[in-house]
Amino acid sequence: MLASLFLIGASWSLPQGALPPMTSQPASQAIVEDGPDGLTRAANRMTGGIISYVRWPDGQSGARRTLCVIGAPRLTRQVAPIVPSGPPVTVRPVAAADVGGGESCDILFLGRLSDSDRQRWIGWVRDRAVLTITDDDPACVRGAMFCLAPRQKGLGFSVNLDAIGRGGLRVDPRVLKIGQSDEDAA
Repeated sequence: MLASLFLIGASWSLPQGALPPMTSQPASQAIVEDGPDGLTRAANRMTGGIISYVRWPDGQSGARRTLCVIGAPRLTRQVAPIVPSGPPVTVRPVAAADVGGGESCDILFLGRLSDSDRQRWIGWVRDRAVLTITDDDPACVRGAMFCLAPRQKGLGFSVNLDAIGRGGLRVDPRVLKIGQSDEDAA
């Protein structure tokens, strides 16, 4: 079954003093995974796919990247991105309260966090070349660039265009097709 890919624009306003309104575009991409670790494999494949469509300004397209996991992921027991054609990725945990510990992070994977911790990390990332992915914001309105979320028949993701626009990364527009090759191969 071919995956259907659709885009819907949405905007959301936050209370005064919070982050500015953001625009997100959900992409519905079914990745059917059987077995007890199916969602874990799907989340790691989708995370790796997202990473492979991002270019950092250092010009080193094949350079090893460091993914820092902050908080407890919801969709996977262990974040281990499967990057099909991109840089090798080292994964390391960082304490939610240790915002300064993110200096060597090229990618932040934000799991379950308090609102104040999430806001500090999203604030720290602004104007830095750091990719942000979360599995704890299905509507993708709390500041991460990419948001993984379970869908009716698999796993999907949303793109926060405002967050991407404020970052120092180049994101290939084809990122919305992540996972389609997985469906075609099945």
